[in-house]
Amino acid sequence: MGDMFRSEEMALCQMFIQPEAAYTSVSELGETGCVQFRDLNVNVNAFQRKFVTEVRRCDELERKIRYIETEIKKDGIVLPDIQDDIPRAPNPREIIDLEAHLEKTESEMIELAQNEVNMKSNYLELTELRKVLENTQGFFSDQEVLNLDSSNRAGGDEATAQHRGRLGFVAGVINRERVFAFERMLWRISRGNVFLKRSDLDEPLNDPATGHPIYKTVFVAFFQGEQLKNRIKKVCTGFHASLYPCPSSHNEREEMVRNVRTRLEDLKLVLSQTEDHRSRVLATVSKNLPSWSIMVKKMKAIYHTLNLFNMDVTKKCLIGECWVPTKDLPVVQKALSDGSAAVGSTIPSFLNVIDTNEQPPTFNRTNKFTRGFQNLIDAYGVASYRECNPALYTCITFPFLFAVMFGDLGHGLILVLFGAWMVLCERKLARIRNGGEIWNIFFGGRYIILLMGLFAMYTGLVYNDVFSKSMNLFGSRWFNNYNTTTVLTNPSLQLPPNSSAIGVYPFGMDPVWQLADNKIIFLNSFKMKLSIIFGVLHMVFGVCMSVVNFTHFKRYASIFLEFVPQILFLLLLFGYMVFMMFFKWFSYNARTSFQPETPGCAPSVLIMFINMMLFKNTPPPKGCNEFMFESQPQLQKTFVLIALCCIPWMLLGKPLYIKFTRKNNAHAKHNGQLTGNIELAEGETPLPTGFSGNEENAGGAHGHEDEPMSEIYIHQAIHTIEYVLSTISHTASYLRLWALSLAHAQLSEVLWQMVLSLGLKMSGVGGAIGLFIIFGAWCLFTLAILVLMEGLSAFLHTLRLHWVEFMSKFYEGMGYAFQPFSFKAILDGEEEE
Repeated sequence: MGDMFRSEEMALCQMFIQPEAAYTSVSELGETGCVQFRDLNVNVNAFQRKFVTEVRRCDELERKIRYIETEIKKDGIVLPDIQDDIPRAPNPREIIDLEAHLEKTESEMIELAQNEVNMKSNYLELTELRKVLENTQGFFSDQEVLNLDSSNRAGGDEATAQHRGRLGFVAGVINRERVFAFERMLWRISRGNVFLKRSDLDEPLNDPATGHPIYKTVFVAFFQGEQLKNRIKKVCTGFHASLYPCPSSHNEREEMVRNVRTRLEDLKLVLSQTEDHRSRVLATVSKNLPSWSIMVKKMKAIYHTLNLFNMDVTKKCLIGECWVPTKDLPVVQKALSDGSAAVGSTIPSFLNVIDTNEQPPTFNRTNKFTRGFQNLIDAYGVASYRECNPALYTCITFPFLFAVMFGDLGHGLILVLFGAWMVLCERKLARIRNGGEIWNIFFGGRYIILLMGLFAMYTGLVYNDVFSKSMNLFGSRWFNNYNTTTVLTNPSLQLPPNSSAIGVYPFGMDPVWQLADNKIIFLNSFKMKLSIIFGVLHMVFGVCMSVVNFTHFKRYASIFLEFVPQILFLLLLFGYMVFMMFFKWFSYNARTSFQPETPGCAPSVLIMFINMMLFKNTPPPKGCNEFMFESQPQLQKTFVLIALCCIPWMLLGKPLYIKFTRKNNAHAKHNGQLTGNIELAEGETPLPTGFSGNEENAGGAHGHEDEPMSEIYIHQAIHTIEYVLSTISHTASYLRLWALSLAHAQLSEVLWQMVLSLGLKMSGVGGAIGLFIIFGAWCLFTLAILVLMEGLSAFLHTLRLHWVEFMSKFYEGMGYAFQPFSFKAILDGEEEE
């Protein structure tokens, strides 16, 4: 948990790597995933960097892998999952072998695909010819009455036939959707002198290139004259109609059909053998393709990273800069030594920690439990370097505040079951790749859902609410002191607490409130006060957390100039209001005989707070006191005056302190600051990062050394106004805890009374069937409205309370995330895309 308290300490390092060991060293660093490299070639074009050729080589390998993967998916072959055995980045010899293998496989696949397209085209043409020959049987008579001539006869015979007045014909196949336009065009060019007969093919043909079904129609066009024949052929070409030779003799057509069928059978056999060969090749490749894809991605990432390095003057060493968590420095040094040893380099690579004034990235080390809560915080803004991390406390406060709004034992149990299922089966569920964005959100927050459900069950027990019903676990502390006649003759009876109650219910709400007419009034008062108490405690905790930041960054003056007036303003006004709530609960008792201490004389805390702020008085009822204790009016005035004095304290304290410290430190800079820490005094050692060294200088100035005083006054005025107004608005904002809790309870009660209770009132066989249907509807509405919609609403409101009301008291969120070079992150990111 020490890692969660604040971000880890980072070091800016400079590494020197021999060129022959650069690839393997960066590969080892990618496996560790704890180094964020800086680009030392910002001014160099991406196409002019040292390893751009290797990157293009990787791009070409990726293109080949994508092509082969597409072909594999076409055949419906399932690629194996290798999440448990991820290969390492390939060495140079493996790269050459992989490149040759992919080149061979791609060439073979392209050749097979081209041959397949050619054979399918031939198969399609022969199929169309067979269809033409078979369908034109009905277009001609067996006796050849008209002595028709085919369009494929010799030119002299055609001229003779046309001269004798005989009809010629053209046969072919055309897409079905073009038939009507084709027929209309033939009628226009021939002025009605073309006789067209057509027949639709029942079975669709397959496109050789795409494999999509094509619906076609066989046609025969009869005409007279050579000129008309040429026109018809041009129209067929324009409509992409395929023309085929068709003999006019019946015997010749029968012979041609037999030949075509024989050729089709032979071609079908060849196609089948080609498909089998293709399937065998793809099945063999599919076993290794996922590994190849990962290896190429890693190789490309390595060369992209090497492009961030700079070559030294002698061209014998690669120099890189990177951010490394100080805890991982030994890991990085070991990775560099392993990389050098892998290639047998005689000169070892080494790592130097260098000093810098640049702000390091923020790195919070998380596990599968804390990652979800850290993501909630990072969504608001990444913490500044070494700033106090709210995620540690959000692990408890977030599910608790959610549960205050979602307090129901039954609904909380549903969340617990759902969250526990995702937690217990997380290894299996983590393999789901196509679950969608919503599923990824739910699965990523599985521990949040589990904790929200557990806390909702706890608050459900406190509210004594299970699907809008109460449980009598310990026996009610209220009793009925009326006789039977009085109970039966009166629609409602009052139970005074001084005579009808004994003690206090051991845990949570007494179940008798479920029957009371003033149930909502009582619960409203209780939950409203509870929300204010939790809200003020939450905000006080947030203000106190700022002391942790001030102490760590050595801004000790800010403790007096910012924290003290802020905490005084909050406690003397709203902390006092919370105190009065508890004082009212303890001071007024129904069993006392002293009238000013009876519940009827208890003043309203809200009215008392308003009168306190306005210095007003409200006359109490007869026999009652206006205040709860004697010195209360003087104490309230003192608190208000001190709170008002805190406003100029916050407004002017920090700017005046900056002004005076600037004058005193104008000529007090030491030699190290003037020369950028180049010269070190005797006995001094360089810090891992110079950013920590600046924290003392920012003790009261908060980094405003170069800012004009006018802007400092303006900024401080804005912050003061924001804090004063937000203290009031944020306290009122916590009333959403009461509002959503009330809405959730009322919706649950409405669903019970308006839906499920109707089925429970039915009787007989029809009642059982009706209860079964109504129970299903009640379950559906409970899950859809109360668990899903109300749960999402409570989640968003809880998120707002943490982002705005809690974190604004101490959290800056002005940092940038640590993004290490990690193969795991690269592969996971590509899977999500």
